[in-house]
Order: sequence, then C-alpha cells, then structure tokens
Amino acid sequence: MELKNLIEDEVKSTINRLLDDKKNPCCSCERCKLDIAAIALNNLKPRYVVTEKGRLYGKLDTMNYQFDVDITKEVAKAIETVSKNPHHQEGD
Repeated sequence: MELKNLIEDEVKSTINRLLDDKKNPCCSCERCKLDIAAIALNNLKPRYVVTEKGRLYGKLDTMNYQFDVDITKEVAKAIETVSKNPHHQEGD
C-alpha cells in the first residue's frame, strides 16, 4: 500500500501534452517540468488514495470534463510562470 495523489499523474501527463505543442516557448527540461508541476499541484485540490479500490473510484472522478479543464488551466498558468522565469542553469 502507498499514499498516492491521483492529481499528480494527471498533472504530469498534461504537462507533457502541453509542452509537446511546438508553439509552446517553455523549456521542457526536467527541472522546468518539475517547477511547472509544483506550481500547478499547489493550486489544485489533492485527491489522495491508499487502496486500489480508492484509486479506481478516484480515476472515475478524473474522467469528467471539468476536471480536465481545471488541470489544463492550472498547468498552462504554471507553464507561463516558469517560461518567464526558469530556474535551470544554462546548458541543463
């Protein structure tokens, strides 16, 4: 058993999807991705589960349109924040 925030996986997936868009000016290095995730996760309500049954019920909740819109909005705002002030070193 482990404690799991279901939102974390959804945020990471959304980050990858949005950064794959070639029009996006943000760096996609690991440090920038983690900064984006931290900002977005701090602005979203967590969904913690412990059991497999909880994980399945939680996954059902993540399949609604508003849930996807909320995550996409927060990730997009985080991408904008990080792209204006990246914390990685040149050459990373």
